[in-house]
Amino acid sequence: MSATMIPLIIGLVLSVAVFVGYVVVLVGMRQEDRRMQLGETPPSRAAALARRVTGCHVRG
Repeated sequence: MSATMIPLIIGLVLSVAVFVGYVVVLVGMRQEDRRMQLGETPPSRAAALARRVTGCHVRG
C-alpha cells in the first residue's frame, strides 16, 4: 500500500460511518412519524437515537 491510500481508506470508512448513522436516524424518525406520540418511550433503539440527536427525548 502506498502512503496516499491510507487517507483515502480512512475517509471512506468515516463517510460510511456517517452515512449509516444518518440512515439509522432517518429510520427512527419514520417510526416516530407513524406513532405520533413523543411523550411515551420510543419504540426502538433507532427511534431513541433519533430523539436524542434531534433533542426531542423524554426525561424520566
